[in-house]
Amino acid sequence: MSDTEITTPTIPEQAAAEAPVPVRFADFGLSPDILRALNDQGYEHPTPIQAQAIPVLLQGRDVMGAAQTGTGKTAGFSLPIIQMLLQHASTSTSPARHPVRALILAPTRELAVQVAENVKAYCKHTPLRATEVFGGMDMKPQTVILKAGVEIVIATPGRLLDHVEQKNISLSQVQMLVMDEADRMLDMGFLPDLQRIINLLPKKRQNLMFSATFSPEIKKLANTFLNDPVTIEVARANKTADTVTQVVYKIAENQKHALIAHLLRQRELKQVIVFSNTKLGASRLARELEREGMKAVAIHGDRTQQERMAALDAFKKNEIDILVATDVAARGLDISDLPCVINYDLPYNAEDYVHRIGRTGRAGASGDAISLFSDKDERLLVDIEKLIKQTIKRVEPEGFNPAPAFADERGERRPRRSEDIGRAPAGRPAERPPRSLGGGGPPRREKVDPWFLKPYEPTKAAAPVVAAPAAGGSITKAKPKLAFLLGGAPKTGAL
Repeated sequence: MSDTEITTPTIPEQAAAEAPVPVRFADFGLSPDILRALNDQGYEHPTPIQAQAIPVLLQGRDVMGAAQTGTGKTAGFSLPIIQMLLQHASTSTSPARHPVRALILAPTRELAVQVAENVKAYCKHTPLRATEVFGGMDMKPQTVILKAGVEIVIATPGRLLDHVEQKNISLSQVQMLVMDEADRMLDMGFLPDLQRIINLLPKKRQNLMFSATFSPEIKKLANTFLNDPVTIEVARANKTADTVTQVVYKIAENQKHALIAHLLRQRELKQVIVFSNTKLGASRLARELEREGMKAVAIHGDRTQQERMAALDAFKKNEIDILVATDVAARGLDISDLPCVINYDLPYNAEDYVHRIGRTGRAGASGDAISLFSDKDERLLVDIEKLIKQTIKRVEPEGFNPAPAFADERGERRPRRSEDIGRAPAGRPAERPPRSLGGGGPPRREKVDPWFLKPYEPTKAAAPVVAAPAAGGSITKAKPKLAFLLGGAPKTGAL
């Protein structure tokens, strides 16, 4: 695989941030229907990734792009797709006139939904149809939409293959394939599914792959299906936004949730995402914050799709102030203007730190990224600072006085009873007092079941029964019954 690389010019970061983007969406030759949709959303100038990707994609070239979360890469690939599919657009109601021509693969249900919402918004003034396909929900509603005909399908790999096996969808006319968040799909073990899907597609097609990083695994995957791609890299995955203020608090593990509650109250924070490494930890933290009187909800892989979508909707409508999430929601959350992101747990993968705090400080707005860590997390913090090439400021919590219960729970270990007994004054050997005198209290009573103290008394059913002799008769002993083999019994009668 040979590739052409397009990167941002090496100019000072300050100058790059202040320089206005001269190009407009209208300069790309996009359809008036697309420009109308963009105008509806207030978009006039493209972001750097959009400015570089759109012209290349409109030329029909394969693209391998790397862009920081929140840079607008969804519009970067969806606008050219819509533009090129307009030549096949049909107002007919026949499903045959609406075959699947563009396939967008996403790693999570949340990302698939967010991408689909954007695509639908961009093509709402055109006859093109778009839908999302993901697991965790009944297949029947998705099947109805697919069989009615749809040009653009945004899908998670597993559910897409389910529909293929059920013959609900045909991929024989796909002209464009997009892999969004390809690195995350590999992390989630989708590589076999991706290979199966690629084998189902026509050989002649345009391929796009977007990833936060260009790891060796990503490059190996790219070699299998990209044809002479143009590489577009606007912002490295190890770069955090300059508008985000990053701080870390060192705190005991058992005091984390108390500090989170303190910070939320002290700063009067609303619309905050708190990241946890585990589903159980996310649920527990959300419950603790609810007990503190805060509006919090957890979102993770164990929640049903309806619960997760309801939580996201409530968060966007300001009905929920705190969204406690695992990394399943770290990407694809199309939520803007977040004032703060909190890492309850430092991520095991340093790159996930960049993705997490990418939720705040977007489009030049200021934001805060707060992280908590304990002694066991020192290595994770070192890895993060090494990746982002900066030292995160350590701060002490102001006015934070944890309840004594927290210190007793996992702080100073209470001595065991045997250690209390064995601890003697200096100069005196430790002696274990007699058991009956231990602690000065009453002697320990052995557990005894009184039933076992009673003498054995056979029941009436078990007692032998002796038949009363008949009057004037003699007592005859009952002969025991004998068992014989067939034909072995002695003959009765006189010899």
